[in-house]
Amino acid sequence: MILLAKFDWTLPLKSPVLIFSLILFIILFAPIILNRFRIPHLIGLIIAGALIGPNGLNLMLRDSSIVLFGTVGLLYIMFLAGLEIDLAEFKKNSFKSFTFGMYTFLIPMSIGTAVGLYVLNFSMLSSVLLASMFASHTLIAYPIISKLGVSKNRAVNVAIGGTMITDTLALLVLAIIVGMTQGEVNAAFWTRLSVSVLLFGLAVMFLFPILGRWFFKRYEDSISQYIFVLGMVFLSAFLAEAAGIEAIIGAFLAGLALNRLIPHTSPLMNRIEFVGNALFIPFFLIGVGMLIDYKAFFQDLETIKVAVVMTAVATAAKLTAAWLTQKTFRFSSDERRLIFGLSNAQAAATLAAVLVGYNIILGQTDTGEPIRLLSESVLNGTILMILVTCTHASFVAQKGAQNIALAETADDDTGSSSYNNEERILISLHNPDTIDELIQLSVTLKSKRSNSHLYALNIIADDNPSASADKKARQLLQKAAVSAAATDNHLRELLRYDANIPNGISYAVKEHQVTDIIMGLHQKAGLSDSFLGHLTEGILARCNTTTVIYKCAQPLATVRRHFIMVPEHAEHEIGFLFWLIRVWNLGRNTGAKLVFLASDATLRYLKEVHARHPVEAEFRELEDWDDFLDHQNELKTDDGLIIVMSRKGHRSYNTDMARVPEYLNRSYQRNNFILMYPMQAGVDESHSPILKNLSVLEPNAGKPDVIEEFVKSVSRLFQKK
Repeated sequence: MILLAKFDWTLPLKSPVLIFSLILFIILFAPIILNRFRIPHLIGLIIAGALIGPNGLNLMLRDSSIVLFGTVGLLYIMFLAGLEIDLAEFKKNSFKSFTFGMYTFLIPMSIGTAVGLYVLNFSMLSSVLLASMFASHTLIAYPIISKLGVSKNRAVNVAIGGTMITDTLALLVLAIIVGMTQGEVNAAFWTRLSVSVLLFGLAVMFLFPILGRWFFKRYEDSISQYIFVLGMVFLSAFLAEAAGIEAIIGAFLAGLALNRLIPHTSPLMNRIEFVGNALFIPFFLIGVGMLIDYKAFFQDLETIKVAVVMTAVATAAKLTAAWLTQKTFRFSSDERRLIFGLSNAQAAATLAAVLVGYNIILGQTDTGEPIRLLSESVLNGTILMILVTCTHASFVAQKGAQNIALAETADDDTGSSSYNNEERILISLHNPDTIDELIQLSVTLKSKRSNSHLYALNIIADDNPSASADKKARQLLQKAAVSAAATDNHLRELLRYDANIPNGISYAVKEHQVTDIIMGLHQKAGLSDSFLGHLTEGILARCNTTTVIYKCAQPLATVRRHFIMVPEHAEHEIGFLFWLIRVWNLGRNTGAKLVFLASDATLRYLKEVHARHPVEAEFRELEDWDDFLDHQNELKTDDGLIIVMSRKGHRSYNTDMARVPEYLNRSYQRNNFILMYPMQAGVDESHSPILKNLSVLEPNAGKPDVIEEFVKSVSRLFQKK
């Protein structure tokens, strides 16, 4: 009690330990309590900030520490939006994003300017600045959509692209108005602004990927990689401010620039999302809540009027833009909800604009009161608008995301009724130096479905097993489990005693009904004929699975392009569907470009799949595998090679495959490469549940109806995000 008596209990609280502890408990319990009432936890954090802030119970001030963490959280939201965006889908929908961006900028600007002039009786400058506040928005609801697994939906991509456009334009309007109040809008101003923004964009989009690829190749430490990424985000934000635009644009561009270098399935991505959602983003939301001054609405009718008008105009303008986008591109009502939910929330750029306008003093009244560009009524009305729009946007976005997620789940259930699409990926481990590489490849190739399973297998020779060999094997498996856990995946450890490796793998495949096998080669080792011989005679002859042989020369995330060599008649093999999904997942999860080299007949299938499920891809006709060496000079250091192989005697086999080890050892030692053996009919089908019901899907000709059925099969098995 003596110690407690010495503690300073006066409000606001002074102890940083107690303040931080209180905030952490708010972050912890707000989602738990509000989930019972189906209220988005984001709203709870904003309300909690209002309660504990200086205008509520006055438990703590919105001091520099809250502002600092809140700024990090705001930039984190924009960075995650750029980092998680599907670049192939983004390019495909670039026109739609531009259209929505112009809708959601021009409509609020037009309505807002008119309302400011004729309803609120503001000056032209004040009305235009007010309208720019309506035009901008913050992706407050993005964490909700990401958590529900629909962040790759086309409507989300369109909304994010439109956000970049409208926020940039709105913040440029802010910069111009500030320049006009200072008398600086002339030819020199426009030249300086244009050149600085152009240089900033080029520096981030072209130099950041080069720096990132260089760093990730040389430093594998997880902490160093995370600090590097965070440093790049804030460097980009600073460069944006130096160029004359807001920091949030810099954070978003940093996410786009590093998008391809941070796979969505990587441990680094897992850490980035975890830290942001657990700490920084909640701090930002609590900080926004601290700005709310509910007392102002009981003291001044003008404040209530301005707040109601601002909220109504902002909501109506954003709803109109979302509705027009839906009608223009024939989106569903739930996709409209996603677009509206993401674009209705006003926070970051809106706060920046209102604070700048409030601090610009145009003169004084007769009584000495300052005449501000935006009055105190607008400042308080903005805070209410932020609370209402963030609340409404969160509910709408959550509703739309839940409906889309449920629809995708129903599609999965319908598709899985035709055949068992359960994934069981077995990783054969022998060398401790290749464990992380094999785990990363496995989680990158696998689909994000609840019925996907990872197994790690190590085999000990049972002729004379020693205690040290057993201990070493178990340590190997434990290291693999830890590596998988870093990517948020559970890995089952398998330890077998057998006379030889092929026997051990084949029995494990049959026992656990494995669909894919992944094996690794050491970076310094070549691909020997004897290795392929043992593989062909042992595993491939007994196991009808998609088998992947991987050699890593550099981190998977730093590969720019993957060249995929596809043999003629590959589309006739029953495993064509499954290895193609693995390659497609590689492109979608890493963002690397896929360059397919195949016959014209095979390319017809690939192009149809690409039309439905876009990735960054290129298709080239390859008539003869002798042309394989012609691409030797085209492959750069940061390119990877994937060769689709075949067992002897099958439709897609050709004699040039026997020379593959020689080609790889002679010309491609510095490149990552993958040998991929597909499932093939007639190879021990007894233990393969997938093949039993797939005979009707085997593409046996290039007829349109066969290709269409094949594409539908791919769509059912593709990962849902």
